[in-house]
Parts: sequence; C-alpha cells; structure tokens
Amino acid sequence: MALFKKRKAVGKPGEWYYCLEHKKVEEGPECPGKDRMGPYASPDEAAHAMETARERNVAWEGDPRWQNGAAREGDDTGAG
Repeated sequence: MALFKKRKAVGKPGEWYYCLEHKKVEEGPECPGKDRMGPYASPDEAAHAMETARERNVAWEGDPRWQNGAAREGDDTGAG
C-alpha cells in the first residue's frame, strides 16, 4: 500500500499552459509544474509562451538592476 497518493494537478477552467515537454498548449495543468509555463489567459498567449520568455529575457539582460556586480542606486560600496 502506498503511503502517498500521486495527485493530479488541477487547474481552473480558462487557465492555459504551455507544456515544455510535449510542446503543446493545454487547458488546466495536465503535466507537472516543472514542465510547463503559465497560467495564461488564452490559448493564444500560451502558444506564444516561448516567444514571451525570450522577449522578457532580453529585457532583463539589459536591465542594470540585474547585472552582476553593478552598484545599486545609493550604494557607495559598489556591491551588487
């Protein structure tokens, strides 16, 4: 007898995810959290999850607040 039951991820209707393993859009989480991005408001948003992530990564890479070793505003030590 198993001590713990494996629970299926349960989502709300209208929540859309992009599964990284199966490369598909799914309503409600069908795959484990480690394999999905979301939730998104629509299937179209979920379908563009990878593009959205790339755009955000580019924006964050150019953001001085995320640069290693960059001095914080008002910080005279130069530690980031």
